[in-house]
Amino acid sequence: MKQWDDFQIILAIHEAASLRGAANILAINHSTVSRRLAQIERNLPFALFEKTPLGYNTTAQGMLMVKQAIKMRTLITASERELNASNNELSGDISLSIPEAIGQFLLLDDLLKFSVENPLINLRVSSSYEFADLDENEADVVIRGTSNPPSHLVGYRLFPYHLSIYAQRAYYQNTHRQDLKWICMPSTNGRPEWIDQTPYANLPIALQFDDITLRHLALLKGYGICRSACFMADSEADLIRLPDAELTPVSDLWVLTHPDMRTTPRISKLMIFLCDALKAKKQLILGS
Repeated sequence: MKQWDDFQIILAIHEAASLRGAANILAINHSTVSRRLAQIERNLPFALFEKTPLGYNTTAQGMLMVKQAIKMRTLITASERELNASNNELSGDISLSIPEAIGQFLLLDDLLKFSVENPLINLRVSSSYEFADLDENEADVVIRGTSNPPSHLVGYRLFPYHLSIYAQRAYYQNTHRQDLKWICMPSTNGRPEWIDQTPYANLPIALQFDDITLRHLALLKGYGICRSACFMADSEADLIRLPDAELTPVSDLWVLTHPDMRTTPRISKLMIFLCDALKAKKQLILGS
């Protein structure tokens, strides 16, 4: 095998343990993966995978190909990153990965401002709470709240975002304390443990959403009380912080990039811009 495309197929099947999962990774059709695998194995004296009821297991010979594919992918992504970093002009593409809530409630206007001020930079923003893999070029710059960022990344450590407990003003004023109900994330234990550390530990749960935007909308509609990031709730006129609710610091905010990209002018410009934008909203983020 000499084509990287063939190694991609093998690596995707190995990582997904299924043809359908590999198709999702490669953004191609399931039948295409099946056909390509059959073509590859026809030209080899051994099988790369063993099909089982639980999925595709990689054979010993297949693992040798997987190891080569991983080496090839590492070289390709590194060369792509180096080429991207070699552009010393304030122009070109930047891929920014940020959590959805930070994009919506903190940086939307700032991102527009950056694009207007830098028309030669094509800023692409993806929203995710997963930490984008900068080694695999999933993003050029990331903003994350974390206590343990990958040690090899470089950038800026800011300050922790804070949480507190909020309610819609009318809901809180018109509901007896014992009748208040929680809006929260789903928990494997049925009830998040942090609730027991609040002054509202005995209240029942009304709604559980894994989507932070749905929790925020339910809070705004007066469906219950909710622990929320201060930068989301304090800017809403209809929401109040409950009188006996404490501020809870969570993780520091980081603006990070790969070491290969740190001196690239457009990357440096964006990172400094983002840090300044977040620092301007420090009091809101701290809940003070």
